Amino acid sequence: MAKLQMKPMLLGVALLAVACMSIVALILSLANYQRVEVPYSTQYGIVFDAGSTHTALFLYQWPGNKENNTGVVSQNLMCDVKGDGISSYVTNPAGAGESLRECLDVALAAVPKKKQKTTPVYLGATAGMRLLSLQNQTQANIIIAEVSKFIQSYPFDFRGATIISGTEEGAYGWITINYLLEDFIKYTFDGKWSHPKAGRILGAMDLGGSSTQISFTPKDAVKDPTSAFNLQLYGQKYQLYTHSYLCFGKDQALRKLQAYLQKTANLSTVNHPCYHTGYNLTITLGNLYDSPCVEKPVPFNPSAKVTFVGTGDSALCLSSFRNVVNLSDCALSPDCGFNGVYQPPVNGDFYAFSAYFYTFDFLGLAPRTPLPQVLSTIDNFCNTNWTTLLSTYPNVKEKDKQHTHTHTHSLTHCRCLYLYNVSDTDIGWTLGYMLNLTNLIPAERPLAVTGVENKQWAAEVFFIVFGLFLSLIILIALCVWSPNSQTHIV
Repeated sequence: MAKLQMKPMLLGVALLAVACMSIVALILSLANYQRVEVPYSTQYGIVFDAGSTHTALFLYQWPGNKENNTGVVSQNLMCDVKGDGISSYVTNPAGAGESLRECLDVALAAVPKKKQKTTPVYLGATAGMRLLSLQNQTQANIIIAEVSKFIQSYPFDFRGATIISGTEEGAYGWITINYLLEDFIKYTFDGKWSHPKAGRILGAMDLGGSSTQISFTPKDAVKDPTSAFNLQLYGQKYQLYTHSYLCFGKDQALRKLQAYLQKTANLSTVNHPCYHTGYNLTITLGNLYDSPCVEKPVPFNPSAKVTFVGTGDSALCLSSFRNVVNLSDCALSPDCGFNGVYQPPVNGDFYAFSAYFYTFDFLGLAPRTPLPQVLSTIDNFCNTNWTTLLSTYPNVKEKDKQHTHTHTHSLTHCRCLYLYNVSDTDIGWTLGYMLNLTNLIPAERPLAVTGVENKQWAAEVFFIVFGLFLSLIILIALCVWSPNSQTHIV
């Protein structure tokens, strides 16, 4: 009978112990509860800059979170596509897509496999394709379709190939400059992003092969809506004046000057003040006038040839170039640029990039050189004999000598402008394009994990296991201590 009375007592003690263990484990699990945010994963984006003379791929990356709805973007890599720009593939449209293979393979190797399907890819074609679309819209559409089809064969999130407007090209270049110089946002010493209180906003000047862009924030509102570009970056709004001068990139401007000199002289041999003395160039009229930027003379014989003879006269080069640029006609005078284009008074400092940099860097004038030294260097360079020039620059590669003779024209085209190469990032419109597009790409939701320190976790495990052990003992006791055995004991 005494043994029978021990059963409820032992069970009660065991149940009390299990309850105590459970309470202790519960208290430990709630005590010193810690919440830790998981770092955001890296997102990637690819932009093709399909320019008039060549194409380049840019791979960008940014944390999954954003700063006021805009990604904090950095360049991961840049890959130059071999060959000329996609507008040169008129007779072989499929080759335009195939030319992208090598750089797409580079990007594919750089983007983690699990991120490839969510990595957006954009292709923006600039002035070369804008000119082609003026000449032959159907052919331009075929080339865009071919590059689109080829990019879609890769496991990226292709978002489209388009011919971007000159306004967009100028605005995105402006974004790139000011982003890299931390005028929009800056990383502080306490590990936070902040808007510079006294940040300067710079103007941007971009010189390509077929067009040139100017973009800046004027003091007053832009009067011409077609020249206004409204942006919101990192929570701040900007109204930008931007204009693209199609046909006034360095290559097309040179062609305009050649056509002007040929028409004026109307001879088979024409003096060219922007070419060095001793340099001659012979081309057919068909090649000279094969552009919508120049008007063919009447009558016109495409097989006729013209030889340009360099005279190396920087002053005459400048005055000749002014004849192909209309500086007088403007309906909104004095708010004018050139060719009758509206432009408000310039505001602030400017950065010039692309061909501005390459031309000035060739003469050692980048990134900073006093203006008097710039002007004297240009005059000395332009007035140098061609043979002497080649001996002065012996390291110029043979394939680049065909461009050396055009530097006088290019320097005249942009003789008072400079460039910085900022933060080891290529300066152009693509970074600004990617920054603007991050406004449309959703940010990741913040992820967090909860947990406790190792010692506390070990204590929790001990009490939980011990409670389970006692529960098991109770179950065994109930199974062994049956009612029949109890009756037998009585």
